[in-house]
Amino acid sequence: MEKIERSMVEKRLFDKMKNIPFIKPSVPPIDEYFNEISDIWHTTMFTNIHSKHEKLEDALKKHLAVNNVSLFVNGHMALEAALSYFQLKGEVITSPFTFSSTCLAIMRNGLTPVFCDINEKNYTVNVDSLERLINEKTCAVLPVHIYGNVCDVYAIEKISEKYEVPVIYDAAHAFGVKVNERGIGSFGNISMFSFHSTKVFNTVEGGALTYADDKMYEHFAHFRNFGQKNRETVIVGANMKMSELHAAMGLCNLRHINSCIEKRKNCVNRYNERLIDIKGLHLNQPQNGVVSNYTHYPIRINEKEFGETRDSVFERLSRHDITTQKYYYPLVSNMAIFDKNPSNYDTPVADEIAKQILVLPLYSELTIEDVDYVCKIILEHQ
Repeated sequence: MEKIERSMVEKRLFDKMKNIPFIKPSVPPIDEYFNEISDIWHTTMFTNIHSKHEKLEDALKKHLAVNNVSLFVNGHMALEAALSYFQLKGEVITSPFTFSSTCLAIMRNGLTPVFCDINEKNYTVNVDSLERLINEKTCAVLPVHIYGNVCDVYAIEKISEKYEVPVIYDAAHAFGVKVNERGIGSFGNISMFSFHSTKVFNTVEGGALTYADDKMYEHFAHFRNFGQKNRETVIVGANMKMSELHAAMGLCNLRHINSCIEKRKNCVNRYNERLIDIKGLHLNQPQNGVVSNYTHYPIRINEKEFGETRDSVFERLSRHDITTQKYYYPLVSNMAIFDKNPSNYDTPVADEIAKQILVLPLYSELTIEDVDYVCKIILEHQ
């Protein structure tokens, strides 16, 4: 009896060890963070744009290879601020294959989202579909870089110039990505980055806007601080400031970002080795000229070829304590809150991909053994 009980305990411990979450935030050594924030305890300057905030903006300008960075309390509020800058009225063309925050930012600015179909290869907006959707009501375009894959930025630039509409990129998944050695945040009028704890680079909670137009910097400085230009002059704004404690976490994490991305890359390479030749599994393909950040590892499961549905694989992985995500299912265009004008939602590719997509665990602490275990469970029925 004692041997049986010991065996059961060991099995439970083994099963617990095999619990693999979808994501684990990257954090610096705790002593490094304590050292970074120690001077804040002496100054008690916890907020309102002080030295940590300023240092992080400067460091991010260099790392992202952009002209300007404005930090915000989170990526969503940064996106709302970006849209508000242009004082828009009308429709904003965006992707249905995104997190609901993208469209909520549009709606909270009193604008109407119009959904553009996506590419089958990299899940970003189809530029041909995008151009067909532009009409007299179109006031902006909000494309989404997804899974570290980037939109056709050069084609979108031409469309923006042709129709004279601003382009605001949702670059929440694209931190540090480069296109032909150019920082992804330098494309379009503005790009929004999320620094949520689930992202490749995090400040625990936070976000930023990047842009080339220097005059935007002063505007966003006032806008995120209750709209205060000074004690006596206020513009429309809100409280969107990043705290010094969050900026300090960003400074620490930025020192380790290259090694974190390298570890993620190693896991991606292992996933590819194990899954590349499996019929019915369609893997994310590298883009020419793009330096990836390996933020997510999506696979598409073709039921007819693989012999099993996406949902069945999802459930089996869950039974083995492996957390995956159906990013992004359902499409935001199928959510009741956004269902304003269904006749505009001609998105057959996005509809199909949303039913097939499964995003596997990926983070810097994920081990090669973990990746092998995930792949083993995925392929159990083969």
